[in-house]
Amino acid sequence: MTFATWITFFFAAWVIAVSPGSGAVLSMSHGLSYGVKRTSATIAGLQAGLLLILLIAGAGVGSILLASEVAFSLVKTVGAVYLMYLGVSQWRVRVAVRPDAEAAQPALQPSAVPSLRKRFLTGFLTNVTNPKGIIFMVAVLPQFITQHAPLLPQLLILGVTMCGVDLMVMHGYAFAASAMQRFFRDPRMVRRQNRFFGGVLVAVGAALFFVKRAPAA
Repeated sequence: MTFATWITFFFAAWVIAVSPGSGAVLSMSHGLSYGVKRTSATIAGLQAGLLLILLIAGAGVGSILLASEVAFSLVKTVGAVYLMYLGVSQWRVRVAVRPDAEAAQPALQPSAVPSLRKRFLTGFLTNVTNPKGIIFMVAVLPQFITQHAPLLPQLLILGVTMCGVDLMVMHGYAFAASAMQRFFRDPRMVRRQNRFFGGVLVAVGAALFFVKRAPAA
């Protein structure tokens, strides 16, 4: 892989990461609800899902998914239903008010804060069940791979580059959302932001039903 190829992919990775999508919505939602530190587990899960999609595309399995109407529809349906489930869960999150005067702001009920493992899995499943990610990887990744060079080192370089960029961007989204927490001291405002992000996740999930596989060559 030449430096020119890598730097092109580097800039492409920034465009992909910054573009609004389910990962960005999830990062902002968790950043606003749980803070940046707790959202790091969610973002780590997003990267694990991203790496798996990259490996699937690199191994050629992604082409099989795109070629099979049944396989693609299955992935699409699972991804759409899962995002809608996350949206409904976010909508129904319970909000309480901290009794201590220092906090003076609403907080999630302890039982409503997902465990680290659950936050990680939420991020992982959000990316790995996203058919748009698979479409992009299968369509774009081969353009950055040199056919006559070992595949694994190239996938490693591309994976580290993409995840490094995505980590920064998703943490940026989470930090920006977390910085707005002081504007949501009223429990009613917290409920509204939960319902807003929940509604967005449901809308993104519903939109996945309209994603179509690439036509066979």
